[in-house]
Amino acid sequence: MKRPRNIVVLTGAGISAESGIDTFRGAGGLWENHRVEDVATPEAFARDPELVLRFYDMRREAIQTKEPNVAHHALARLDREWPRKTAGEVLIVTQNVDDLHERGGAINVLHMHGEHLSAWCTACDARHRWTGPLLHRPPCPACAMPALRPDIVWFGEIPYRMDEIHDALAEADLFVSIGTSGAVYPAAGFVRTARELGLQTLELNLERSQGSAWFHETRLGPATETVTAWVDELLA
Repeated sequence: MKRPRNIVVLTGAGISAESGIDTFRGAGGLWENHRVEDVATPEAFARDPELVLRFYDMRREAIQTKEPNVAHHALARLDREWPRKTAGEVLIVTQNVDDLHERGGAINVLHMHGEHLSAWCTACDARHRWTGPLLHRPPCPACAMPALRPDIVWFGEIPYRMDEIHDALAEADLFVSIGTSGAVYPAAGFVRTARELGLQTLELNLERSQGSAWFHETRLGPATETVTAWVDELLA
């Protein structure tokens, strides 16, 4: 594989699973014994806001008890050292809504599906770092309205910062997918975009994803092993 300059890394649930965070797509399509349709859509929030808020309060609390693993730290090292080594750039685009990349030391991180530790006011459109519960409908720190919701992209909503992601792909030489199922769009389509743009593509995953055929190379194994080995190889 030709040595890249600019790298776009997409991470999914597989990288955080090794820190003890449950993947979204469990057996039977359930997550914490709730159907996706009941807790992760705008319609669910309109129908039963207390259930949705309670669910995300639980997830927000749980996220804060987890720690970044060696794969998070390896990507943070790449984020830190690659620009100095090559004058290139690394962008970590994550589908995950935890903050483990940041707590692992990464700076150049884009959360396309939102963040558990952020609350969005639907009254004034402000976003605030948020670590406590939302169930009791606290007022927005900016406008004082009780209109805060989890700052999460639910099914049926448009992921964040898509223009920035496509701009980064247009400038990149290498696209790497880590711990993703290849089933959730639009992220699952990034590898096709990368191939159309002429990028090299690499998949690091526990098992082959639904989009494995689009990658030039697939390396299988736990993220804590494959990511660390890949970063060591790049920075050698």
